Amino acid sequence: MILVTGSTGNVGRELVAQLAARGEPVRAVTRRPGAARFPAGVEVVYGDLEDPASIEAAFSGTDRAFLMSAQQPGSAEHPTHDPQLVEAAQRAGVGRAVKLSVFDGGAGDDTIGAWNREAEAAVMGSGIDWTMLRPGRFMSNALWWAPMICAGDTVTIPFANRPAVPIDPADVAAVALASLTTEGHRNRAYQLSGPEVLTPADELRLLAEALGRPLRLVESPIEAVRSGMIAAGTAEPVVDAIVARSLSEKGAEAEVLSTVSDILGRPPTTFAAWARSHAELFSG
Repeated sequence: MILVTGSTGNVGRELVAQLAARGEPVRAVTRRPGAARFPAGVEVVYGDLEDPASIEAAFSGTDRAFLMSAQQPGSAEHPTHDPQLVEAAQRAGVGRAVKLSVFDGGAGDDTIGAWNREAEAAVMGSGIDWTMLRPGRFMSNALWWAPMICAGDTVTIPFANRPAVPIDPADVAAVALASLTTEGHRNRAYQLSGPEVLTPADELRLLAEALGRPLRLVESPIEAVRSGMIAAGTAEPVVDAIVARSLSEKGAEAEVLSTVSDILGRPPTTFAAWARSHAELFSG
């Protein structure tokens, strides 16, 4: 039985669907099982990391697991959700775990780097065979723009000219599926990218083409972005790290990598294709 945590997130939801389509026994963990919609045959169970007993129960009888934590850096002194997932996996006898991490795997000397290094270390040091998935920017981040696009033609975007190589969450899920069900991926860390370097401004242009309507970009002032994140409850050192990273020179995250093609035997999805297949979500 394969357990999928974060099953209502973009990657988790795709992974559950792909596992079900292959006929793999899959258990989806969610805080709201009554509201969840998964394919037939998926076992849906309650699990909340604020309710440790529910996580223990969710892992019972599983042998492989996809680990995803939405715990925000800086929300505690140290990551607590990843160690909790690992401990439950160990007690259940899970033999293989795939963790959804971040592109740089915890590089850097700021708060974000330290947090992600510790989160990854919890899995790598667990004694469980692991695979670390390190995607860059998700194409689905563009869904944050949907309310603005449904309301009009002006879209306000922070860091609109920051280049990256956005990836379709379905491609990340496909790599997770391969890592959970085939050999050759144990104790490996994979940086994952899409097929082309794009800025958010480029993505908005491609989305406008898919929708067949003009969209006007307005870039958010840095101070407005910073104050908005702090007002939303993000710890100030984390906000400072996000801003500094976003304003720095482009690095490895703006390089096209062959990892997805190497593992899946096909090229990763383009943003234009993703935009066409999700166009209805921007139509109000």
